[in-house]
Amino acid sequence: MRLSDFDFVLPEDNIALRPAEPRDSARLLVVRPGEDIADQIVRELPDILRPGDALVFNDTRVIPARLAGLRDARTTGGGDGAPVPVEATLHQRIAPDRWKAFMRPGKRLKVGDHVAFGSDEHRLDATVLEKHEGGEVLLAFDLTGPELDVGIARHGEMPLPPYIAAKRAEDDRDRADYQTVYAREDGSVAAPTAGLHFTPDLLERLRARGVSLHFVTLHVGAGTFLPVKTDEVSEHRMHAEYGEVTAAIADALNAVRAAGGRIVCVGTTSLRLLESATGEDRVIRPFADETAIFITPGYRFRAADVLMTNFHLPKSTLFMLVSAFAGQTTMRAAYERAIATGYRFYSYGDSSLLFPADPAET
Repeated sequence: MRLSDFDFVLPEDNIALRPAEPRDSARLLVVRPGEDIADQIVRELPDILRPGDALVFNDTRVIPARLAGLRDARTTGGGDGAPVPVEATLHQRIAPDRWKAFMRPGKRLKVGDHVAFGSDEHRLDATVLEKHEGGEVLLAFDLTGPELDVGIARHGEMPLPPYIAAKRAEDDRDRADYQTVYAREDGSVAAPTAGLHFTPDLLERLRARGVSLHFVTLHVGAGTFLPVKTDEVSEHRMHAEYGEVTAAIADALNAVRAAGGRIVCVGTTSLRLLESATGEDRVIRPFADETAIFITPGYRFRAADVLMTNFHLPKSTLFMLVSAFAGQTTMRAAYERAIATGYRFYSYGDSSLLFPADPAET
């Protein structure tokens, strides 16, 4: 497969810069391969799902992971000692005091460089321990554990996706808007955006319908924003992300399926995690590890029966995933329909509910 197979033209006007208000008023494109595409609203979800179905949410919480700072040029003996502005986007914690981060400008940084984030007496100090490809570095902070968490919360900004950040600055609204109402496990630098459409009222109405709610955790990394740079899709390598499926959740979801219910993944993050936790026998097992699963057309799904997800970028790994789930021809037609009828794309955009294609069509 070539990267160009997943390209399409998206007008700027279709990119959402703010979420729908209220959250569950967003549009919902219902795609059943082989049937007519339907236009509905997220708040109508209880009428679409069946009693006995199970919704699976990612309860990760987005941290304010974008940090502005100054590199002290004197730390490497270079330059005139004038501080150099830098920006870090934290994306994976590997120790109580250490984070992997994407730095800009990354090429000018050297191992041993000192970086100060913030400008007050509570500033965060860090040292570059390692440099990797694509501007990625390993930072060792002077603070550790909960003290470091407080420092990041004080100085960091919400890591809005580049296609939003390029058009407007992050503001106080984003602290709430870019977080699901059920978020509880700190660790993501990107929101599981399909979940942004849910309100407490909608969750209650789903329970009343007989749809069970289950929570797994996948900490979304900044790699989710990185473009695919290889022309041959199979040569792309995903960044690893840490996820957990507890034994209780695995047992509950296996019981749902045994009783004839469907597993409905809210977002590609919960889907990718469940697929990583499920064997070829379609049994979901406890999972606590990193996953770098890359799903493209031809993949045989083991856990997910239905997928709720927002609209994704051209040539992205997520558009490849939805093409694998509902069929490449079906998804191209669905996206053409969505663009033509004014659906709002990306993190703050509208949503879709996808049903699986016949395996022969993926």
